[in-house]
Amino acid sequence: QVQLAESGGGLVETGGSLRLSCVASGRTFSTMDMGWFRQAPGKEREFVGGVWWSGGTSYGPDSVKGRFTISRDNAKNTVYLQMNSLKPEDTAVYYCAAKYGGAWDVNNMRHWGKGTPVTVSS
Repeated sequence: QVQLAESGGGLVETGGSLRLSCVASGRTFSTMDMGWFRQAPGKEREFVGGVWWSGGTSYGPDSVKGRFTISRDNAKNTVYLQMNSLKPEDTAVYYCAAKYGGAWDVNNMRHWGKGTPVTVSS
C-alpha cells in the first residue's frame, strides 16, 4: 500500500517562494510517476507538474512554467515542488499523486496525498 504525505504549504506574500515535499511509503517509489495537482476553491483539480519515473518532467498550465520546478529524490522517496514568484492565483490546496504510466490526468492517478494548503496574499 502506497501512502503519500505532503508538507511545506503555508502563507506567503506575492513574489515569495515555497518548496513542497511529498514523501512516499512503500518500495515502489522509483517505479512511479509522481505529480503535483492543485485545487482552488470552487474550481476543478488541475495538473501542475509531474516527474516521470525516468526523471523527465512535464508541466501543466502555462502560468506555472518558468516559476515552478518539480524534482525527485529516489533515495529519499521524495518528490518536490519548488514554487517561485508566487501569485495570489496560485492559492490552492496542493496534492501529491502517483501513477504507473499513462497521462497526467486526475482519473489516471493511482495514489493521492491529503493535500497541503498554499495561500498567497496580495
